[in-house]
Amino acid sequence: MNPSHNKKSLKQCSPLSGLQEKARQRLASLSVLLTVFLGLTHLTHAQWQTQSITLKPGWNGVYLHVDASHYGVADVTPAPIDEIWLWNRISSGDRFRTDPATPSPSQDWASWNRIPLASDTLGKLIGNAAYLVRNSSGSDYEWKIKGKPLPPTVASYGWTSRGVNLIGFSTPETAPPMFSDYLLPVQRLADRGEFYRYDDGDQDPGGDQDLTPTRFDALFGSVTVDRGHAYWVRHEGEFNRYFGPFEVVLGDPTGIHFGDSLLRSSLRVRNHTDAELTVDLSLLASEEAPVGEEDIDETNVPLLLRGDMNTTNLTFAAETFEAPRQIILAPKGQSGSEVELILGVDRSQMGNDTGTLYAGILRLSDTLGLAQMDLGVSAQPASDEGLWVGTAVVNQVGHYLKQYEEDAQGAVTLNGDGTYKVESIKTDLGMVSQPAQLRLILHHGTYTNNVSGTRLMQRVFHGLNTQEEEILTTTQAALDSDQLASARRISAVHLPFTQENTFWDFTGDFAPGQSMTAVVTLGYTDHQSNPFLHTYHPDHDNLDPLYEKPQDRGLESYDLERSITLEFTASGEDFASRVSGEQQRSGIYTETITLKGSGSAQGNDEETFELKTSGGFSINRISSIEALTAAP
Repeated sequence: MNPSHNKKSLKQCSPLSGLQEKARQRLASLSVLLTVFLGLTHLTHAQWQTQSITLKPGWNGVYLHVDASHYGVADVTPAPIDEIWLWNRISSGDRFRTDPATPSPSQDWASWNRIPLASDTLGKLIGNAAYLVRNSSGSDYEWKIKGKPLPPTVASYGWTSRGVNLIGFSTPETAPPMFSDYLLPVQRLADRGEFYRYDDGDQDPGGDQDLTPTRFDALFGSVTVDRGHAYWVRHEGEFNRYFGPFEVVLGDPTGIHFGDSLLRSSLRVRNHTDAELTVDLSLLASEEAPVGEEDIDETNVPLLLRGDMNTTNLTFAAETFEAPRQIILAPKGQSGSEVELILGVDRSQMGNDTGTLYAGILRLSDTLGLAQMDLGVSAQPASDEGLWVGTAVVNQVGHYLKQYEEDAQGAVTLNGDGTYKVESIKTDLGMVSQPAQLRLILHHGTYTNNVSGTRLMQRVFHGLNTQEEEILTTTQAALDSDQLASARRISAVHLPFTQENTFWDFTGDFAPGQSMTAVVTLGYTDHQSNPFLHTYHPDHDNLDPLYEKPQDRGLESYDLERSITLEFTASGEDFASRVSGEQQRSGIYTETITLKGSGSAQGNDEETFELKTSGGFSINRISSIEALTAAP
C-alpha cells in the first residue's frame, strides 16, 4: 500500500468533469438502456425495514440494502436530496470502466433530478445497488428509506474483474469492523485491490464539484466498513464476489417466501474463513407497511427451523425462533463448512383468515462482528379447501372364525335343527399377506349451490372451461372441448360408477385430530358395480335358472353398504407435522362392509353379515379450487 495515492493521482489517470459539463451532457444525451428502471415493478412480497443513512453536504456514495421500488424516486426522496445517480454494474459488451467516473448519461448511470430533466432515466430505487446522492443543504441529513431487505447474493452482487465496482458491504449497523479485519478472509483482495471512497465533507454543495474519490487502501487499519456506504473497488485479473466471512445462498434472491401453500424452503450458509465460524440466526419483526401497501399482521411470522433427526421415529425436531439459533461452520474447504438450513412455517399459529400476511426479517450475523445479512420472510395462512387425492392402504381384515360348542366327551353339540351350535365367533382384525391400495378423492369446499362440505368422489375432472377459467367439475361436459388435451380425469375404480357421477357426503370434521365417515351403498341388482354380479357369467347374473326373472336379494347377490371412516392424526410436534397440516394429512382408514340379504326382497327377515378392514391413509391437496362445478 502506498499512502501517496490521493485524489490528484487518480485525476491524472481518469478525466473528470464538473457539474456544469455534466449538466450539458445530460441535456445532450439520453441513455436508452437504463430507461428500464422507469418501469421496474416492486417485489410481490412484503416485509419492511428502514435503512438510515447519514448524508454529508454534497455528494455521498450510498449502498441500499433495502428495495424501495414500491414508490417512485420522488416519493421516497425528501428534500434536501436533489439528485441521485444509480451505478449500473452491468456494462454491455467488453466495455468496462477502469477508474471511478463522474456520472453522466451513459450505459454506466441512470439519473434522477428533483427538477426533472429530459435525460432522467431513474424511476425507482432498487436494492443491492450503489448510488451517488447529492445533499444540497449545508449540514448533515439523516435519510431514512423504508424498503424490503435484500441479502447480497450472486445474482444481485456480481463483480467485474476487468474494471471498477461501486459496491457496499453487509456489515453490522452498530460497531462496524475495520477494513483490515473485514478483509482478512480475502487477503489477496486486501493486498492487491484498490479501494476508493467519497470523503466526508470534502465537497462544496453549491459549486462546480469535483467528484473524485479518495484512495484509502493504505488506511485499512483506521477506516471502518460502514453499512450503507458505497466504495469503488478494483481487483484486476481475478474475479471476486466477497460477501463477508460467510455467504448466504438462496433460491429466491428476494428472501424466503412461503405464500399460502409452500411447506418448506431452504438456504445455504458457507464459511469463507480458514477457522471455525459461528453464525447467529434471529427473527425480527417487520415494520408497518408503507401507505398503499399490503398490511402485515402484528404477530411475527411463526418461522421454524428443522432440527436434528430422532433416530427412533425418524422425525426431525422443530425449533422456533423465540430465541436466536446458532449454527457452527467448519473451516473453509472442510466437511461442514457449508450447511443447508431447512425452514418452514407453523400455519396453525396464523389463524384462519387466508388473506392475512405475516412477515418478518431473518437476520444472520457472525460472532466475529463482521457481517449482518437481513432477508425477508413472509407467509400466509393456508386454506384446506380444494381437491385432495391420496391412497388408503388396507393391510388388516376382520376374521370370521367360528368356535363350536363341545360336550363333555369333546363332540360338537347340535342345535334342534341339526346344525352345529356356535359358541363364539372371532372377528378381530388380522394382517393380510398382500395389502390393497384404494385411491381416495376428496373435495373439501362448496358444490354448485354453495353447499359447503367434504365429499368422497368416484371421479373428478380438472381443466379449463370456455371462459378460460380453471375449474373442478363432476363432468367432462363443463370443460372446454378444445382444451381437453390439457385437462385431467382422476378416478377411483373401487367406488361405484354412475353416469351422473354420484358422490358421497362425509359427516364429521375435516381437521387434524378429528374423524369423518361416508357411506357408499350398492344395490344387489347393480351390474356395473356390485362385486357379486357378473353379467356374462350365468352363475352370477342374479337370474332364475331359466335366465328370465331376477332373483330375490340374498340368493345370488346382496345389497352392500361400505361405511368408510377417515380418522385424522392429530398434529405432532415434529417439523414435518407442524409445517404440512394444510397440504398433507394422514391417519387411520377403517371400513365396515355390510352384506344384506333376505328370503324376500320386501321381507323383514333381513340377514346381514359384516366384514371390517383397516389400514392407513395419506392425502395431499393438489388443487386449491374451492368450488366443485356440476354439469352445465
